[in-house]
Amino acid sequence: MFDTKFAIVLREDLPVWQKLNVTAFLTSGIVAQFRDIIGEPYRDRAGNLYNPLSIQPVIVLSADQATLGTIHRRTLERGVTTSLYVEEMFSTGFDAANRAVFAEFAPEDAKVVGIALRADKKLVDKITKGARMHP
Repeated sequence: MFDTKFAIVLREDLPVWQKLNVTAFLTSGIVAQFRDIIGEPYRDRAGNLYNPLSIQPVIVLSADQATLGTIHRRTLERGVTTSLYVEEMFSTGFDAANRAVFAEFAPEDAKVVGIALRADKKLVDKITKGARMHP
């Protein structure tokens, strides 16, 4: 049905609240990049209007730190723009601080806790090789 795949890979040792928080942030980045992923608003039988949702399923995967680093490197090598969340962003409280702490790291020393991407299905499968379905 879809030529693309929307995948999020989370570091497996994060507490549940951090996994949920990172998933929400990463999803917003993909939505900002691919505005066509958002469908039409929802309306219930009573006529109440609700926000539109993603038209495409999201695959949530899990990986260790080393595998996340490899996935990050693969996205850069293949020119796939991603949403990325590093561990130090948990200690900030607002967007400008997140971007400031993010800028302190390069791909070789970033402690990636989550990465999201949307690209051709086969490419996403190659990039995320080594990650597994999130339990």
